[in-house]
This record gives sequence, C-alpha cells and structure tokens, in this order.
Amino acid sequence: MSLLKQLSKAACKAAAAGMAVVAAVAVSSPSAIAQEPIKIGFGMALSGPLAANGKQALLAMKIWEEETNAKGGLLGRQVKLVFYDDQSSPATVPGIYTKLLDVDKVDLVLGGYATNQVVPALPIVIQKKKTFIGLFALDANHKFRYPRYFAMIPSGENPAAFTEGFFEVSMKAADKPKTIALAMADAEFAYNSCGGARENAKKHGLKIVYDKSYPPPTQDFSPIVRAVQATNPDIFLVCSYPLDSVGMVLAMNEVGFSPKVFGGSMVGLQATVFKDKLKAKLNGIINYETWVPSMQFEGTKAFFDKYQARAKAEGVDPLGYYLGGWGYAYIQVLGQAVEGAKSIKDDDIAKYMREHSFKTVMGEIKFGKNGEWAQPRMLAVQYHGINDDSNLETWRGMSYQKVLYPPEFKTGEAKFPYADARK
Repeated sequence: MSLLKQLSKAACKAAAAGMAVVAAVAVSSPSAIAQEPIKIGFGMALSGPLAANGKQALLAMKIWEEETNAKGGLLGRQVKLVFYDDQSSPATVPGIYTKLLDVDKVDLVLGGYATNQVVPALPIVIQKKKTFIGLFALDANHKFRYPRYFAMIPSGENPAAFTEGFFEVSMKAADKPKTIALAMADAEFAYNSCGGARENAKKHGLKIVYDKSYPPPTQDFSPIVRAVQATNPDIFLVCSYPLDSVGMVLAMNEVGFSPKVFGGSMVGLQATVFKDKLKAKLNGIINYETWVPSMQFEGTKAFFDKYQARAKAEGVDPLGYYLGGWGYAYIQVLGQAVEGAKSIKDDDIAKYMREHSFKTVMGEIKFGKNGEWAQPRMLAVQYHGINDDSNLETWRGMSYQKVLYPPEFKTGEAKFPYADARK
C-alpha cells in the first residue's frame, strides 16, 4: 500500500472516531437532555371509597397530557404523567411522594384528590421545596403556611365559605331555624369543614345541640341519626366523605328523621354512581357543589364533550362533573404557570402563580392567602323531582337541582322544610 493510501485510510479512521466522540458527547449534552419529557408526578385515588372521583381527575389529566403534547409540550418538551394509586388511604401518601421525588426523579408534583390525601403529602414536598397544587383539599395549608402551596378548590381563604351558602339559604326559611346539629367523620376534611360550619352557626346565632365525630369505618349510621334526632335540631349538617354520605342519607330515610334542613358538606352526592344509588332519597337535601352544567366558561363544553366520549371505555364516571373539570383545571394551571414563568424551577413557578390569574375550563382563578382562592365560589344546591326513573340523562342537566347560592349563579328558590321538599 502506498504512503498516500495509508495516510488516507488513517484519516478516515480518525474522522470516524471523531464523529463517534461527537455523537457520544451529543447524547449527554444539555440540548439532548432538554428533549427528555417534563415528568409530572402525583398520587391519585384509583381504588377505595374516593376512586369514583379520583378516576375522573386522572382521565381529565390524561386528556390534558395528550392535548399538550400534540401542541408541542411545555417549553418545547413533551410532558409525561407519573402516578400511583394511593388507594384512598392517607397512609400510602408519604411513600408515594418519596418515591416520585427520590426514585422517579419527577420534575414537578401535584397533589392527589381530597384533603385527607393532600395533607400527608405536604411534609414531603415542603422538605423538597416543591411547588404543590392540592386538588379539592380544604384548608390543607393552615398548619404549614407553605408559600409554594396552592389549592384547586373554590372555598377561598376561610373554610367557613365551604358551608356559607348552606347557612345563608337555610336562614331564609319562613320558620327560621334556631338550633343545629353537627356530625362529622373523624378525618381532616370533616374537621376543617365542620370547623367553618361552627363559625357560620355562631354568626347566625344558632345554638349547637349536637357536635360529635364518628370513626371512618362506620357503616351503620342509624344510631348516629337517632342520637341527633333526640336533640330535635332545626338543622342537621353533615361533614362526610362519599360512603359516609350515602350511609347517612339511607339512615335518615330508615329512621324517618326530618329536621327543617338537612345536608351541608356531604362529599359524594355529586358523583353519578351515588346519585344512581340514592335517586329519590336525595330530594330535599341542600348540599354544597362546585360546578353545575348551567355554568359555562371558555373551553368547558369542549372538555366535557371529549371526557364523556372516552368515559365508558375508561370505566369512569360518565359525566365527570364533580372532579373531571377540576382535574383538568388544576393541571391546566400548572401548565400555564410553567409557560408563563418560562421555567420548571419551583421557585419561578410559585412566584408566577402568586402574581397571576389563570383562565381554566372551570373559570378564572386567582390565588391569595395560603394559596387558597382569593375569591370563594362555592355553590349551594337543592335536589328535587327525582324518582326511580331518573337516570344518566337526568343527571346530565339541571332538571333535578336548583342552585340556591351564590346569587350570580342562582337558578331557583329553596323549598322548606325538608319533609316537604323531599316529596
């Protein structure tokens, strides 16, 4: 082989080696790393008593993930949801968030569904200094005062707003109530909600004649209802989670207890599966709500059309009214904050969230003290005209419920007393 050919062959080998080195460097370069997806981690109730609502949120979040990636992702990167079933058990939550942050190395975290699940996650995310949005967690930050926490729940800065509408409506009854009984689950949400209810009772001059909690495993609520009935209250307000709410309504019907007003802070009655179970037994109850079909904002209809088209195949609530829209809205806020801050650094995102408002499928949101909504927007509704033939098409609209409060969303007047309203 001539010297020229030897030199040429050596040059080719060197060039190839050089290209390999460049390729290796490119794989680990910042520009290549920037193409990795932004990982968003969270726990969600996908089994257990909260699953009927948690599954709605997850489908909504998947829809957001798909839509966001189809538009190019966030900051030029795709997004990826990393999640685990918290089994509706607060005990599983710390381990889930530790794994998400230490093992999965997610970039951002979101809270799971419900107060009882968000509160045990907070010490973990606080230690890691992560920005954190809780989904339907009532006053979860009142002990921590963590500046990077934000709440996706329209109760506002004072937990008393959660039941404010219930009291404002109840006190307009012709036969004005004078006494009230409070029953609550032995759990974080119920204590926070009933704590606010006590403030409202005091404000309206109501005498509290019963104020007791019951353990979470309670299945037979008849003894509780009978004990409350013995105090003869004008108002019976219950702060409960889904299975408790159903049990309490069934017990009220079994015992035949009819105070002037019944309801208040009962989680679960908003879900289609429980409406189908209770049907006419819901009549007359005045309870909180967070959104109803008469309320439409930018993107609301488009979201629910997409959710409902997929709900059956996903095995989730067919309407998604209670947590579907809110699950979409809270990850919408996170996405807008990342784009607005032009960063996935938690400090930058939290600063942006404190200083800006957000347009979501659930309306415009601005955060205030302790990360709660600056302006509350809780609803009070009353169920009516429900019978054994009521079905999905009934729950799809407004024919079976009236919005009683606040005035800007009002669709009808309350009927009193409970005994008459339930007919």
